[in-house]
Amino acid sequence: MLKAERLDKMLANLGYGLRKDVRGWIRDGLIEVNGKAATSPAQKVLADQVLLMGDKLDHPNGLTFIYHKPLDAVCSRKEDGRLIYDDFPERWLGRKPPLSSVGRLDKETSGLLIITDDGQLNHQLTSPKKHISKTYAVTLARPLHGDEGDRFGSGKLILEGEEKPCLPAELIIHDDKHVSLILHEGRYHQVRRMFAAVGNHVETLSRSHIGVLSLQDTALAEGQYQTLTAEQLMSMIIPDTKT
Repeated sequence: MLKAERLDKMLANLGYGLRKDVRGWIRDGLIEVNGKAATSPAQKVLADQVLLMGDKLDHPNGLTFIYHKPLDAVCSRKEDGRLIYDDFPERWLGRKPPLSSVGRLDKETSGLLIITDDGQLNHQLTSPKKHISKTYAVTLARPLHGDEGDRFGSGKLILEGEEKPCLPAELIIHDDKHVSLILHEGRYHQVRRMFAAVGNHVETLSRSHIGVLSLQDTALAEGQYQTLTAEQLMSMIIPDTKT
């Protein structure tokens, strides 16, 4: 059940401005609560009761979206260069709790990414208990040898610098340099390191699926995103699931 909270705290947490700004907006008649002018920053309100400059509040009950991450964009707020957050409305970057990506794609990897401010949803999507697979489209520098599928599926492949073998992964071969790889875990640069372990090099890499959710089916161009509820997202990733 949604709880009423202070008007100034709600607007600040949704990224509209500082709590001290709200007093001025009230004085200028920019905020309505249940169709009447707001009277105090301390008013206890529900989000659906509030209009700011005549508009409803932006995703007041949580923000989750799927995003087509471009190449060269970084999943960080602090690094130099292009950030994934440059593609989102500036107000969203001031939300509390903050937006974060569910896992990361490195700078040289494009594809399907989920962004959310819902910590519980983030945990569900990354928990090994959910068994949510990730599928990657891979272009290789050299032709396959022919035994890669067996080695990846064996559950015995050990990456350089590690002792625990990778979980079994499925290799789908499109031709001798173009494959899809389905992973059931998420290790640092795992796809690139797996192919390095069998004597090859990844030239291009893109995440095509999370669970059964397909980037192609979203029709999102690079840099575009689509908002949805946590329930909608989970049903797209794991059909018939319940959050």
